[in-house]
Amino acid sequence: MDKNFYITTPIYYPSAKPHMGHAYSSIIADFFARFKKIDGFNVHFLTGTDEHGLKIQRSAEKKGLKPLQFCDEISKTFRNLSEILNLTNTDFIRTTESRHKTSVQHLWRELEKNDDIYLSKYSGWYSVSDEAFYSEEEIEEINGLKVATSSKSTVEWVDEESYFFRLSKWEKPLLEFYEKNPGFISPEARKNEVVSFVKSGLKDLSISRKSFSWGIKVPGNENHVIYVWLDALTNYISALNYPNTKEKLFKSFWPASIHLIGKDILRFHAVYWPAFLLAAKIDLPKKVYGHGWILSGDEKMSKSKGNILDPIEIINEYGLDSLRYYLIKEVSFGNDGNISQERLEDCINSDLANNFGNLCQRVTAFAIKNCDSKIPKKIEFNKDDHKILNNYKDNIELIRKKIDNQDINFYINFIVNSLFEANKYFNDQEPWNKKEDLLRLNTIVFTTLEIVRKVSFLLYPIIPESSIKALKIFGINEADINLSSIENNDFLSKVDKINKIDILFKKIEKKDD
Repeated sequence: MDKNFYITTPIYYPSAKPHMGHAYSSIIADFFARFKKIDGFNVHFLTGTDEHGLKIQRSAEKKGLKPLQFCDEISKTFRNLSEILNLTNTDFIRTTESRHKTSVQHLWRELEKNDDIYLSKYSGWYSVSDEAFYSEEEIEEINGLKVATSSKSTVEWVDEESYFFRLSKWEKPLLEFYEKNPGFISPEARKNEVVSFVKSGLKDLSISRKSFSWGIKVPGNENHVIYVWLDALTNYISALNYPNTKEKLFKSFWPASIHLIGKDILRFHAVYWPAFLLAAKIDLPKKVYGHGWILSGDEKMSKSKGNILDPIEIINEYGLDSLRYYLIKEVSFGNDGNISQERLEDCINSDLANNFGNLCQRVTAFAIKNCDSKIPKKIEFNKDDHKILNNYKDNIELIRKKIDNQDINFYINFIVNSLFEANKYFNDQEPWNKKEDLLRLNTIVFTTLEIVRKVSFLLYPIIPESSIKALKIFGINEADINLSSIENNDFLSKVDKINKIDILFKKIEKKDD
């Protein structure tokens, strides 16, 4: 079995500071990366910044900075965000790095060598904000301005010499690939959208610009810079040192296991990127997942609308793990979702403070008082104990399958239900009324502690810092978290002492309480 796992976020366009949409993509990617790591996989997790194009050049000019100086400043804020979000990324790529430039220019030469590039003239609509070309059918007029129907970004007419990629040549091969690989694009609605777009007919794609200079130069013609999306998409292989395809890094991790992206850049990843790779005779990634947007009110966040939600402000007020938990639980993965202060506080109070934190505190305090601060050794499971403990063993393969299908909703619901059942078990078994039956008291305590351990392991990809704090009850370190061990019902028999821990989550005092 292949135990290598390569996951990527979109590389973020640093024309402004990070917002909640960036945080969401990164947190979801980190969730998958952490899950795979504790399931024994060798994980390569890539994020980074896309730093070329007219939008960047204009943003730099407005600030009176050179483009690279501007990018150095903004890219640093995205790198800092990775640390703030406690991401486990193994690489952070910038498209201004020499390793990336080498890869992009090599890919260009490969496409040129295979007769997939030709020089002509582009006349049409271009959105600087989206760095995207739009056909007449994709344009509408609002308040006297021409805008892209999908993004509502303003477009401008471009009329200049350009190199073109023979995208039309790959229409049939793409449709054949989608049919043979039904899981390539997820969720299903996104796949249908892409297939419909390709079936409507692909036109050759302009892949160079001549009217500005901030970008990677076209090999052999420095009057042109390479289209920012051909440049940006190549990051997924330039981070693996392409064109060194014989080296271990590339051989181990390509094709990527999953490109995790926002739905607004689906066409670039599910149509253009596979076409480039097919033309260059490079294997295609295994999956592209286009998740929904984090909305501000009913609208997608954007700098121009002034409705940016700052993840750092929420983290400073409520804590990182609370935000991570909320985004993973309350935003149905694949769909759009809102940030609601009320729902966030409900999640903290109900799920994190009551169901998880209180369970840890209750059983630990009881065990310290009644079991001499030690894991009980003399135990005897009955059918109730076996039933609740075996729930994990019986579902572990299903959990793995659901994660491979990006069914985060199943995963979080399994945990929430497990916590509910654990609290119910401890209450129903009433160990405080079993002090005359130490064997039963010990078994209830052991069983509940085992559930705390198992749930903490499962919560680790979602709320890593809090899970590690909870596992200090047993002296278990982060390096010891292993998914396969949740099948083990007597893992704690090897542990001796029980440690007291601080409160994991403080309840939020509601203003109207």
